[in-house]
Amino acid sequence: MTNPTLRPHAYVLAVHDLAASTMYFTETLGFTKDWNDGDNWQAVIRDDVRLMMGRCPDAIPASALGDHSYFAFIATDDVDALHTEFASRGACILAPPADKPWGWREMPIATPEGHRMMFATWVG
Repeated sequence: MTNPTLRPHAYVLAVHDLAASTMYFTETLGFTKDWNDGDNWQAVIRDDVRLMMGRCPDAIPASALGDHSYFAFIATDDVDALHTEFASRGACILAPPADKPWGWREMPIATPEGHRMMFATWVG
C-alpha cells in the first residue's frame, strides 16, 4: 500500500468583516473572487493559492493571537517583485524581503485583522 498523496487546496480563515477582508485580498494582494455563500463565505484565488474566508464576528481576533496568527507559508519565484507589487497597493508588510539562514528569502505580511502569512523565494 502506498502513502496517500496530499495536495494543498485552500487555507481557511475566520474573519470578522468578510467584505473588508475580501477587498484586502483582491485589491491589495491581487487575488480574484472565486465562489461565495452570501454573506457567510468568500473564496479567493491567486495562481495555485486558494483561500476561503468565513464570517465569524465572535471569533478571537487574529491580532490577539501573536505568532499563532501565521496561517501560510507561500513560495514564489520572486519575493522582491511581490514586495514591490504589495507595497504599491498599501499592503501591511511586516518586514522587507530578507535572506534567512535556512535558505529562503522571506517577507512577512499581515491582513488588517491581523492574520499573517510568509511569502518566500528559495535562494538555497
